[in-house]
Amino acid sequence: MIIVFGSINIDQVYQVGKLPAPGETVLGAGYMQVPGGKGANQALAARRSGAEVTMAGCVGSDANGDLAMALMKNDGVSLEHISICSLPTGCASIWVDGQGENSIVVSSGANEQARAEQVPVDQLASCDLLLLQMEVDAAENWKLLEHAKRQNVSTLLNVAPVGLVPASALYNLDYLVVNEIEAAELARQHRFDFADEEELALMFSEKFDLCCLLTLGARGVLAANGSQITRVAAMDVMPVDTTAAGDSFIGGFSAAISKGNSLENALDYATKVAAVTCTRLGAQSSIPFISEIT
Repeated sequence: MIIVFGSINIDQVYQVGKLPAPGETVLGAGYMQVPGGKGANQALAARRSGAEVTMAGCVGSDANGDLAMALMKNDGVSLEHISICSLPTGCASIWVDGQGENSIVVSSGANEQARAEQVPVDQLASCDLLLLQMEVDAAENWKLLEHAKRQNVSTLLNVAPVGLVPASALYNLDYLVVNEIEAAELARQHRFDFADEEELALMFSEKFDLCCLLTLGARGVLAANGSQITRVAAMDVMPVDTTAAGDSFIGGFSAAISKGNSLENALDYATKVAAVTCTRLGAQSSIPFISEIT
């Protein structure tokens, strides 16, 4: 079982010919309202990849709360550790241009109230993987990582959106997932000097005794595990919307690892999940099922 602690949002996705410049108004071709949030996206992706998944987080008592959880509920993600609070359900405004690139603004809302105590210690102890992101209070993430470390539970942190990550948290990780921008910021925080992306990933892996996954967009993914480097190329697809590509990659990877796949096989599978996601509009609505991955 995978436990996901993180954000749950409702996404408003707008299709535009081009992303507006500051002060500019552009007309959109249409919009839709769909479930989102990095935590919920990754939970759903892991579930659709065949893993048993429990989601922990917060939504508001407003109508968006039920909408934000609808696809997780429909697909069998356990929602017993989701709390209802007085703040509004988190919401994201996502603009997608004709090339599939996006700009996103997120209002955290109820996600600010997510607490580590929502995950019972006995259930944490029995899970295969704890999956975290950075759209909830970081201090609550670090608490859960400490609990997981004491229970010898595998852990994965997606540093998105990028924020301060102390060395103590990194030492409690088994998997660190970052894109190029996030990796560069973490390197600055921890005063790493590096010549190239391979050296950077290796520095994180060797210093903190973890597997560092560096996602490279259209170039695929680079993984450093100890002194070993593994690269998997991205599939060649025509992107429609890249909104949930990273989340679907992480959910697919987490599911594959939790089922005992090798690192290379898990990366290969996750890359295919992300590629299919890019060919569809929306966040959770774009995430494929395992039966669609060949």
